[in-house]
Amino acid sequence: MSKMSELQRKLLNGGGGVTLFTQQEFDEALALAQAEIMTVAIQTTKQAILIEREECAKIVEESDSSLSLSHIANEIRNRIPSQRQ
Repeated sequence: MSKMSELQRKLLNGGGGVTLFTQQEFDEALALAQAEIMTVAIQTTKQAILIEREECAKIVEESDSSLSLSHIANEIRNRIPSQRQ
C-alpha cells in the first residue's frame, strides 16, 4: 500500500472525526505499544520475584531451628496454594 499524502488523508477523512493511518504508521505504533507492554511485564515480574524472595527469607528466619530443611522447604512451597492440578 502506498503512503497517502496529507491532502489525501484530509480529503478522505472528511472531517468526520475519524483519523486515518497508513499501514506503516499503524505497524510502528503497534510495535511501540508491544515494546512498552513487554517493558512493564518484565519490570513487574522482577519486582514480584524480589517480593517472593524476601517472603521466603522471612519464612526461613522465622522457622524453628529444630525443623528439617525439607520441612522448611515445604512451608515455602505451601505458602501460596499451587495452581497445578
